[in-house]
Amino acid sequence: MTLDTGTLPAGFGRLWTAQTVSSLGDGVTHAALPLLALTLTRDPMALAAVTAAGTLPWLFFGVLGGALVDRWDRRRTMQFADTARALLLAIPAAAAVLDVLSIPLLAAVAFLLGLGQLFFDTAATAYLPDLLHRDPALLERANSRLRGAQTAMSGFAGPPAGSALLTLGRAVPLLADAVSFALSALLVRTLPATPRPAPEETREPLLRQARAGASYVVRDRLLLGLALRPAVGNVAFLAVETVLALFAHDRLGIGAHGFGLLLTAEAAGGLLGAGIASRLARRLGTGTALTCTAAVEGLAVLGLAAAPDPYAAGVALAVCGAAMGATMVLAPSLRQAIVPAGLMGRVASTSRMLAMCAAPAGAFLGGWLATACGIRAPLYAAAGLLLAMTAVTASMTSDRRVEAALRAAARAGVPDQPAPGEPAEEEASGVV
Repeated sequence: MTLDTGTLPAGFGRLWTAQTVSSLGDGVTHAALPLLALTLTRDPMALAAVTAAGTLPWLFFGVLGGALVDRWDRRRTMQFADTARALLLAIPAAAAVLDVLSIPLLAAVAFLLGLGQLFFDTAATAYLPDLLHRDPALLERANSRLRGAQTAMSGFAGPPAGSALLTLGRAVPLLADAVSFALSALLVRTLPATPRPAPEETREPLLRQARAGASYVVRDRLLLGLALRPAVGNVAFLAVETVLALFAHDRLGIGAHGFGLLLTAEAAGGLLGAGIASRLARRLGTGTALTCTAAVEGLAVLGLAAAPDPYAAGVALAVCGAAMGATMVLAPSLRQAIVPAGLMGRVASTSRMLAMCAAPAGAFLGGWLATACGIRAPLYAAAGLLLAMTAVTASMTSDRRVEAALRAAARAGVPDQPAPGEPAEEEASGVV
């Protein structure tokens, strides 16, 4: 079934609202957590531990989480994940009020928040193509709106709000994020139901299902290329993020409010990138557009590393954000259009796991390079990684492979259950 590409269903509006509210709270915490950590320590490795902790759930539970999402009701999974995260944030808020906040506690909370994010994001990614009946144009349009709202809230509005709320008390930004999760959970509860897995699918051993999802990604060159880019990218971006607050303070000479505005510049670029993603794909082709945005990311981080003042750094972050925003619309939309429904959770979680498992390496790489070679070293290293990754994956996500995969999915109707580990069509896999 193909929907009218001019109309998104009413359920999407509620999903968009839920994610927008939650993203605002995430933006508040995104700015507040590193600043909270800076009130406790100046050690780059300790800061790296807090940053890396939020990504570790993907290392331990990524593929299994996707297999569970393919078994469970995706709407209820999203609701439970947001409710749990709202309750969890009460712990560091209470610790801040009682003045017992610590780096280990912040790292533990970051880990559990990351676990909730794993289940929510995987379920939401699998839920959307069911809601939109895998219409490629609708998926691209919906992801553009979702990414635009996420960027606006988590990056544009949230970080300055987080910096400002932190001046009212260390617990305030944490409580604000808790409220956002609670509101999101209430909205998710109103979403329309989607088909449940067949009973025989839930009886298959969990590990076998998880392996099938991972094998499907690894054996399909297009999906593997789409997964490798964020994996290498996360090494680079976490190396930058780990030291960004310290870089802004020590090299650019800006404080907490200035740091929030710096993140806002990146978010403003991301908002623009999400808005023009479809235009780039039509003008250049989806594969070429993805290669160009990856190259721009590397060049922008190089510019950030060499930035002599906050204004130049803000421009570099805005350009990087625009490239990232376009990438994060085009790549998920393509994946959702070509992956069978019965494998969507596992494919999404495998791809995200590869990206998130690389992040701790990037966080510790950034901390180590800053300690050993200076605060700008992680930024130069990140730029080199991004440009190398662009060259390696360009042929894996070429226009030819993208067009072949879309044609194969359209002919096959994106069947729910291909053979485990096998692409839906030989042409779509791009295996040579």
